Amino acid sequence: MSGILDKERIIAGPGFNRWLVPPAALAIHLCIGMAYGFSVFWLPLSKALGIKEAIKCGPEVGFWAQLFTTNCDWQISTLGWMYTLFFVLLGSSAAIWGGWLERSGPRKAGVVSAVCWCGGMLISALGIYTHQFWLMLLGSGVIGGIGLGLGYISPVSTLIKWFPDRRGMATGMAIMGFGGGAMIGSPLAADLMKYFATPTDMGVMQTFVVMALIYFVFMMAGAFGYRVPETGWKPAGWTPPPAQVNNTMITQKHVHVKKVWGIPQFWLIWMVLCMNVSAGIGVIGMASPMLQEVFGGSLIGVQAKFGELDKAQLAAIATVAAGFTALLSLFNIGGRFFWASLSDKMGRKITYIVFFVLGGLMYFSVPGSAAAGSIVLFVGAFCVILSMYGGGFATVPAYLADLFGTQMVGAIHGRLLTAWATAGVLGPVVVNYMREYQLGLGIPREQVYNQTMYILVGMLVVGLICNLLVRPLDNKWFMTDAELAAEKKLAHERAAASEVGTSTGGADTIPAWVVAFAWAAVGLPLAWGVYRTLLSVAKFFA
Repeated sequence: MSGILDKERIIAGPGFNRWLVPPAALAIHLCIGMAYGFSVFWLPLSKALGIKEAIKCGPEVGFWAQLFTTNCDWQISTLGWMYTLFFVLLGSSAAIWGGWLERSGPRKAGVVSAVCWCGGMLISALGIYTHQFWLMLLGSGVIGGIGLGLGYISPVSTLIKWFPDRRGMATGMAIMGFGGGAMIGSPLAADLMKYFATPTDMGVMQTFVVMALIYFVFMMAGAFGYRVPETGWKPAGWTPPPAQVNNTMITQKHVHVKKVWGIPQFWLIWMVLCMNVSAGIGVIGMASPMLQEVFGGSLIGVQAKFGELDKAQLAAIATVAAGFTALLSLFNIGGRFFWASLSDKMGRKITYIVFFVLGGLMYFSVPGSAAAGSIVLFVGAFCVILSMYGGGFATVPAYLADLFGTQMVGAIHGRLLTAWATAGVLGPVVVNYMREYQLGLGIPREQVYNQTMYILVGMLVVGLICNLLVRPLDNKWFMTDAELAAEKKLAHERAAASEVGTSTGGADTIPAWVVAFAWAAVGLPLAWGVYRTLLSVAKFFA
């Protein structure tokens, strides 16, 4: 089995169609992207014992006691720690094992990711069955979080090497899948829980088991679909841009991952990603209550503020706000592909300048559109903001490849994801605590987000300054020819597949129907997820 997973065994031979690699990456990213959609489980899990009404824990049952209690239901705030662990472990595991991934190859990393993510869900199912929350934290939070990190960065280096002519587009396709995972997983989980629910069971445990098995099949198919190009491969008819001539921001040399902590440009891009993500992720978590509190009854044609609405009206505007959240998710996903592809034409640095300048203007406009009661301008601003939030994730791997070279870009990207882990704490804290502070001062609900928007503008200004300071690397940071040769040897690189032998004798001529089937396998579930999301969006426009 280890021979099948070895990197030198997945070198593509002549005739391999590079368009088979993006659907392999999508198969993994669409599965692990369900991490964004885990909130669909919180309400059912908060009533796992009581079913109709939650059995509340007494004041003596604190957080640590809830890890082991079997007598009362978990609080939603306690369940939210799984979500926090996802992204902390994603960033840290990608940073720790990124170097191992580069040397072991994407197939082995993809298999480990599938085992961790799906195995973690099965352990969580056991935790639900026994009502032991510590098992859920260990399963999906820790073990699943490690699977998230490895799965997230597994295709980055491979895709960039297969698409040197379209680096942004290639990574944008894969990372679009991570944003789309919840679009498929959330409605699927809701349907499964309805199917398995009984008068004495919420159906969550069975849903975890079924989804783990489905995801395992898709992720293993994706992992075994990975192939790496032979050394020196390039697309037919494509000529690499001359170094330091056409684009001084694109290098032909390579940096070793162990050096990046000491390179100023790495920390500048770290801040660029952190500020972009902090501003966006804070808004994502509060999008629904923000729309409801700012516009209140006007969302349903009632001239009343949020605090003046009755229970039925509150339920009605919550439905509208859910459609708004679904609309944002579409722009988040579409932006990943659109902006990353556009960066191939504009350049990565210019693309991030657009993110920060246009994003700052959008945030700055929000208080004005809210005061004017313009729902269209308010929603439009956040749609643009979320498209650039997703675009930032998808563009940064190509930015790293331009500056640091492609040899270890996956490992370097893994270390950069610590910025995401930081932003996952910073962004929500700023938005949530500023809201509470403003409410504490007695400011009306429809105005409590104004100061927050200006703070987020400040974050984007910091990101813009850092991006403007990025310069090409000094030659001292790049590997020498001898160091590069040694690294390629450690990475088990071969000049061609024939050097290690393949089952096809070094040739990989792929029929067109195989490529079409691979794209259909990931495209149809994604299309179904978009369809279900559009049904929610329709409620907003209605």
